[in-house]
Amino acid sequence: MTAWHADPRAHRGVALIIVLWIVGALSVLVLGLVHAQRSELRLASAARELTRESAIGRAAIQLAAQLQRAQRAQPSPPVRLQRIAVSYGGRDVVVEVMPLTGLVDLNEAPLPLLAALFAQAGSLDEPAARALAAATLARREQRLPDGSDNRLQAVEELLSLPGVDYPLLARIAPLVTIDSAGSGRVNALAAPYEVLLVLARGRADIARRVADDRDAGHAGVDTTRLEAEYIDATVSSRYRFTAHVPADDGSRVLVQRDIDLRPAAPADRAVPLEQAPWQTLRSRQWRVGVDAQAPSPPHVGR
Repeated sequence: MTAWHADPRAHRGVALIIVLWIVGALSVLVLGLVHAQRSELRLASAARELTRESAIGRAAIQLAAQLQRAQRAQPSPPVRLQRIAVSYGGRDVVVEVMPLTGLVDLNEAPLPLLAALFAQAGSLDEPAARALAAATLARREQRLPDGSDNRLQAVEELLSLPGVDYPLLARIAPLVTIDSAGSGRVNALAAPYEVLLVLARGRADIARRVADDRDAGHAGVDTTRLEAEYIDATVSSRYRFTAHVPADDGSRVLVQRDIDLRPAAPADRAVPLEQAPWQTLRSRQWRVGVDAQAPSPPHVGR
């Protein structure tokens, strides 16, 4: 019988393949670790930039709020939407100052205005819009066991009403508030273009003309072609401040605060009056991409 002997060169070939396989596996592992490390560094850098830009936005809002508070003490305080240029931290920041009476107040607006809002901005048909408006009124007029009314505490509470889903909420959220402390009608000179569309029953030419004349600073803005039952000139002490902070990568961070420029009542204050010149009602922030318009944020209030 002839004995069989393995060729040592074959063993060397197998060993070489194993070594190459291990080296390849280690290379993939190292590349994965490097990629993960770079991703973590990018996330950390983005978080640091967002923190810095948010701080600049909050500071710009503080400066704009001080200016607005001083203007309110004048004989003829401003009643319209304004844009204020503020320089802070080496950034030129534009702060939009809008009286909250420029939005539709879900807790105060009459049924016809709510129905127009849900039809125009919410894209509901007329019967569905009126039904939702009636449900909103019924909700806020409902009495709780302690005798108080069941007013909305957040815009998101609309989701508890029949027929309201998140896409509908997302369409109307930028146009509404629950904090205006106004009459229930809308101050057309403070309203953004999308709210003016509601007041104009969807007639874009009328809404655009009012917005353009208002933004140009014209003294006499013609609002006679808007629905008269929806509008008045009320301005409360409550405003929405939105700071547009430019970022290094060309994007923008928008910092938004709803502020009551009156100090809190003594029973509600945890700090002395001189340290609390106003109350922050709600706060939001979000990022807008390069060359993008400023879309409204996911509507999650503080």
